[in-house]
Amino acid sequence: MEQSPRLVVDSKCSHGEGVLWCAQRQAVLWVDIHGRRLWLHRPGDGLTRHWDLPDRPGCIGLGQGNSVLLVLASALYRAEVDADAPGPLQLRHLTDIEPALPGHRSNDGRADRHGNFVFGTMNENPGHAPTGAMYQYSAAHGLRRLPLGGIGIPNSICFAHDGRTLYWCDTQAGSILQAGYDPDTAQVGAPSPVVAAGAAAGSPDGSCIDAEGRIWNARWGGARVVRFAPGGGIEREIRLPVPQPSCCAFGGPGLDTLYVITSPEGLDPAALAQAPGSGGLYALELGRPLGLPESRVELPA
Repeated sequence: MEQSPRLVVDSKCSHGEGVLWCAQRQAVLWVDIHGRRLWLHRPGDGLTRHWDLPDRPGCIGLGQGNSVLLVLASALYRAEVDADAPGPLQLRHLTDIEPALPGHRSNDGRADRHGNFVFGTMNENPGHAPTGAMYQYSAAHGLRRLPLGGIGIPNSICFAHDGRTLYWCDTQAGSILQAGYDPDTAQVGAPSPVVAAGAAAGSPDGSCIDAEGRIWNARWGGARVVRFAPGGGIEREIRLPVPQPSCCAFGGPGLDTLYVITSPEGLDPAALAQAPGSGGLYALELGRPLGLPESRVELPA
């Protein structure tokens, strides 16, 4: 019988997202969007801490050394994140995001394999009209918009091993797409579906790519993470005791652990009573090294 994911940090995030593993720190990092916090857990010694942020974070990226790219709701910041240093984070403003579009905020994102960071924005107004966009940030070029059509809720952003294929989704549309990606010019080719809408229970949320090139996708509302075959079929399903896994990442010293962050957003009291670990960080030992090292972003000095 397959082992079940265990709750490793009962962080009680109001909307957990953006989980990743930092090999340098030997730690998991994630964000609480509505709680305006950055979280860190170091499984080797059990250290867990969080930092308050001035605005809601959509996602994060690893920079050089101790630096972290914080993609807050309406601006990008650089911060030095030292798990053992006391006190609040010191943030350095890098650039604003869509200052002329009130009601928009950042959402999912991930470093590409060439020193850039790609993330999406979404319209928070009722109905989530598809006016969101996708951007690439780099120290060399700043913020550049990717030539993709309007997006409702951008998610599942990750990259093939060579960094030349971008995967993403609009959670409202339900399918995971792929397109050729040029990191130097911030251009993408014609999108095509790689996982069809309705291919698994729930809606597609955050994703990661494993060492064998497979997409692992957190299924919002589906209480599971799914590994998809190249043709879009299901190869493996990992059930969780909470309904809303929001993002997943490989970690641990051997990159053989799947970490899943979750969210209680929108759950009524009865649903929360049935899933009290919602908003916590879960982990599952996979038994073999399936992860890839998280790519790093080149940030201004």
